[in-house]
Amino acid sequence: MAVARTRSVALVGVAGRTVEVEADVGNGLAGIHLIGLPDTALSEARDRVRSAMVNSHYPWPDARIIVSLFPASLPKRGSQFDLAIAVAILGAAGVVPAERIAEPFFLGELGLDGRIRGVRGVLPSVLGAAGHGDVTVVVPAANTAEAVLVPDVKVVPVSDLRQLVEWLRKGDDAPSPVIEEREEPATEHVEPLQTTAAPDVDLADVVGQPVARRALEVCAAGGHNLWMLGPPGTGKTMLAERLPTLLPDLKLDHALEVTAIHSVAGTLPSDSPMMSRPPFVSPHHTATAAAIIGGGSTTVRPGAVSLAHRGVLFLDEAPEFQRSVLDALRQPLESGQVTVSRSVGSVTFPARFMLVLAANPCPCAQADDQKDTCRCTPTVKRRYIGRLSGPLLDRIDMKVMVARSSRRELLADRQFVESSKVVAERVLAARERAAARLAGTPWRSNAEIPSSVLHAEFRPSADAMRPMTACLDAGTLTARGLDRVVRVAWTLADLADKDAPGQDETNTALGFWLGTHS
Repeated sequence: MAVARTRSVALVGVAGRTVEVEADVGNGLAGIHLIGLPDTALSEARDRVRSAMVNSHYPWPDARIIVSLFPASLPKRGSQFDLAIAVAILGAAGVVPAERIAEPFFLGELGLDGRIRGVRGVLPSVLGAAGHGDVTVVVPAANTAEAVLVPDVKVVPVSDLRQLVEWLRKGDDAPSPVIEEREEPATEHVEPLQTTAAPDVDLADVVGQPVARRALEVCAAGGHNLWMLGPPGTGKTMLAERLPTLLPDLKLDHALEVTAIHSVAGTLPSDSPMMSRPPFVSPHHTATAAAIIGGGSTTVRPGAVSLAHRGVLFLDEAPEFQRSVLDALRQPLESGQVTVSRSVGSVTFPARFMLVLAANPCPCAQADDQKDTCRCTPTVKRRYIGRLSGPLLDRIDMKVMVARSSRRELLADRQFVESSKVVAERVLAARERAAARLAGTPWRSNAEIPSSVLHAEFRPSADAMRPMTACLDAGTLTARGLDRVVRVAWTLADLADKDAPGQDETNTALGFWLGTHS
């Protein structure tokens, strides 16, 4: 009987922190004690580990067992420590060589019969382990597809405790990483969110809204935010759902970020371990602040703003959302991240997304221009739209009025519609021009350029700035709005293959910010 050590990973947000698991099997009153700030799920590991070892036909030590999780000051949550605890006890009891378990990382939940079940957050956990160099990570077979995404890490997939013990005893080659069907771990109830765009959608489906289609293209090319205002049936939701089809595939580092967030949230698609496409998240207007920003009573989970990281967050019927929920979007829109503080601690999640808002002009949603009788007074209309606060709208780069189209307008516009594939090619070319201009900087799109750099290195000419300075002097444009207009102007220049925005681009960008294009 002795002390054995091994390693596992604790998740803090989407970052993995190394945890050293020590097991001491010695004289004393028989029993097992867990120390190191375990939560309820981890405290229950004592019973799962004992049953798994006994049912796998390994002796349970009739002695005092102390399992320590270091660092003790770091809260440990979840069942992913089961495997590391079991291996440490087996090493201390002499069932497996203690030197064989010292270096690898062990992740997985144990079933009572010894099966090793999949857990959420394997990708960020393996990424955290990879920071120690050339390491070996033992993962459940159901999570193999996630784990092998991390380069320069030896992944050992195991299905049950006996298979793992035999490998540790014999020292043979690791089992081949065979990707099995993903077994979803048990999760607490969360509000449903649509995290992918509807299949088989195309921008060519939207007819009669040329200005809105153009605004969508500009948003996709520069990563800008959009607000669409108009009566129902004009295509606002259709436009928003087709925005992801215009966006290019995620770069590898961005894809790993997005996949790690969805892995922690338990929303990773079962048919694809790597999320290579920008996510599309569309919460219902009854969603709470915790569902949008993130939160949880025992474990802090990412919210819709983080699930939409590097993608699109669409709020349909935006005025119907709670005012506090809408205003909570202001901070992540500026910083690209969100910090959730709870009694269990503070966690920071990435949240750099494109915000798309859609709203009706009034509660009754009747359009005056089509002989419909609107029953709303001007006061009711102002109060309804006023739910979208000025500071929030000030962070929206482009505002578009979407009106109903007549039959003649619909027929005439059919010859001008373009497919998503055609528009996506222009978007990709514009993004490549922006990336070339921003080479050597941490930014990849025009929307990410900070204000100080925007006016120091990328300020348009005096002639191009004249329309914006006039609005700034008149008080119709804020300093934040000026920055956003300049960013949109650069995107318009990239789409037009120009070296710098001219007055045409700044006029168009200003019109989009003021909402005068319709």
